[in-house]
Amino acid sequence: MADQGETEAQQVERDLDELESTKQERDEYLELAQRTRADFENYRKRVAKEAAEATARGKAELAKQLLPVVDNLERALEVAEADPASLAKGVALVHEELRGRLEEAGVEPFDPLGERFDPELHEALSTRAEEGTDAGQVLETVEKGYRLNGQVLRPARVVVSE
Repeated sequence: MADQGETEAQQVERDLDELESTKQERDEYLELAQRTRADFENYRKRVAKEAAEATARGKAELAKQLLPVVDNLERALEVAEADPASLAKGVALVHEELRGRLEEAGVEPFDPLGERFDPELHEALSTRAEEGTDAGQVLETVEKGYRLNGQVLRPARVVVSE
């Protein structure tokens, strides 16, 4: 009987040791989970900050590219006061410069006149019947569309045949 008492005491001691070991292991996993969560939160904040900084750098670069265009437009307006006929020429030069800057940035215009209407690329402003055309054909481009690296920045605004 004493053997059984010793064995029970030993079993209780082993169970307590195992319980303590399990608690220690639990605490280690909890600490690891908390560190991982903190690391992820720091990572998320860092990525958000870097994205905001990249956006700010992109805006600053765009502004730098457009400032000469604004300067030329102001010059055209100053000259227009003295010589109104030169206004159209000045505006045309500024327009050409602005289009050039957009092209350098990878922005390309598209005019879907005569194409089949595609809601991914076009915004239908109205429809009208026109003989000799298939239904859903672009009859008129009110505003050209623009793409950047294949992504539509602005859909073309069009009139479509009925």
